[in-house]
Amino acid sequence: MYFDSRLQAGQILANELFEKYRYENVAIVALSDGGVIVGEQIATALHCILTMLVTEAVEVPGERQSFGAVSQVGGFTYNSNLSTSEINDYKSEFHGYLEEEKRQAFHRINRLIGDGGTIDYDLLRDHTIILVSDGLDDVTILDSVFDFLKPIRTTGLVIAAPVASVGVVDKVHMVADELHIIDVKSNYMGTDHYYEHNDVPTHEQTIQKINQIILNWR
Repeated sequence: MYFDSRLQAGQILANELFEKYRYENVAIVALSDGGVIVGEQIATALHCILTMLVTEAVEVPGERQSFGAVSQVGGFTYNSNLSTSEINDYKSEFHGYLEEEKRQAFHRINRLIGDGGTIDYDLLRDHTIILVSDGLDDVTILDSVFDFLKPIRTTGLVIAAPVASVGVVDKVHMVADELHIIDVKSNYMGTDHYYEHNDVPTHEQTIQKINQIILNWR
């Protein structure tokens, strides 16, 4: 399935989620800039919080392989698709490089979001969390988000996306209470491929928008 835009895809998901969650304590947590566009449509329909968790992936040098991801609170989560022996091998071979990449990733996140950050634990506590992306083809970011949410008392976890790969769905269906994926692809072609219009704001513009939304909620 193809979508005209992320806005249209978000409206489809909003209609799907409306009946069950309109009167529940829900918080939308977007996982990417494009996810904010999708999530905004859901948050508008549900009259709920919209925020964003900023993460950055760290890749193994010379390979198109994610080693893990750094979250905005500085935590690092290994790619759950890697075995313990693979992680140890990469750490042994590329230890200095990977540690520096983690530090640089956290520095870039801090520089981007500023001192205030974009996530307030109090806005999420005792809510059903709906994680929203414009497309899911890698579990690394989700792994990082799951770790981030562990210390927060929540009432449920829902994952919503217009499109996702079979591998991601197989991985996360045991973690989430519900999945709302419009289309599951066995051969994922890249998120932009599934949208006719790819009008996504810059990371900086997205962060500014999210911080303004949070200020309005407060």
